[in-house]
Amino acid sequence: MVKFLTNLSFEEKFERIRPLYPFKSHFLELRGNQYHYVDEGSGEHTILMVHGNPTWSFLFRDLIKEFSSEFRVIAVDHLGCGLSDKPQNHNYRMENHIDNLESLVLHLNLKNITLMVHDWGGAIGMGFAGRHASRVKRLVIMNSAAFAIKHMPWRIGLCRIPQISDYLIRRLNLFVRAAQVMTTVKPMSPTVKLGFRLPYDSYEHRIAILRFVQDIPTGPESPSFESLLEIEHGLWKFRRMPVTLIWGMRDWCFTPKCLENWRERFPLASVLELPDAGHFLIEDAKIEIRDHLHKFFDETAEQI
Repeated sequence: MVKFLTNLSFEEKFERIRPLYPFKSHFLELRGNQYHYVDEGSGEHTILMVHGNPTWSFLFRDLIKEFSSEFRVIAVDHLGCGLSDKPQNHNYRMENHIDNLESLVLHLNLKNITLMVHDWGGAIGMGFAGRHASRVKRLVIMNSAAFAIKHMPWRIGLCRIPQISDYLIRRLNLFVRAAQVMTTVKPMSPTVKLGFRLPYDSYEHRIAILRFVQDIPTGPESPSFESLLEIEHGLWKFRRMPVTLIWGMRDWCFTPKCLENWRERFPLASVLELPDAGHFLIEDAKIEIRDHLHKFFDETAEQI
């Protein structure tokens, strides 16, 4: 069990999760900041994994291990997240996250990409894909959105109240702490909980979590709303591409209504509904997801 970690350094705590996340770190310098990513395996085809808030590439750890024997697997940490730098004065807008992801893909000259997205990774990943559609060959879409959503869960709305958002998210670490108990059906182990919260161990290190919540595009007055509309309008480019939708059906944030929205846009997509999985669906159903992805990759191999 993970106990009495208060006085340990970050490096000592990281060693506790190293068996779960045994990957070599890579960094790309972006305007003086270090952008972290995992780069495992090799091959002509790349799986590019894009996380959301308040997670990091740790979310994909089991899928990285599973598929790096067959593909090159890249899993990013958005600036302000995971093992990337967390500058305090950075403009953490959706467009900036897309720019950063684009910079990495062009730097590595990634082609034949299977894009895997979750949560905010949906908008960020599809924002990149809209700019470079020729590089993307398949889509794996998990509980996320890349279009405007009318309903905002009250839990998220509470964390957006200007007078208390900084206190709740950065002082109390409420967003990360709540995610450890409200995003899965099966309880997380203490070590997994440590893995998710480890990069967000101080007020300064929670800056991006707050900015993600503040940046949710709720209407035309939101700074990122036009960016989201552009992403949404570009989804048609991928209508005939191999797509699979994998959904934790007990997600209170990206509910099954979001899944239906994706299905309307990608009517040819294969769908895996997971009735006993929440928002962090890989934590609840990694075996089912693993098997479904093997089947999806095998069945679509000749199409890419």
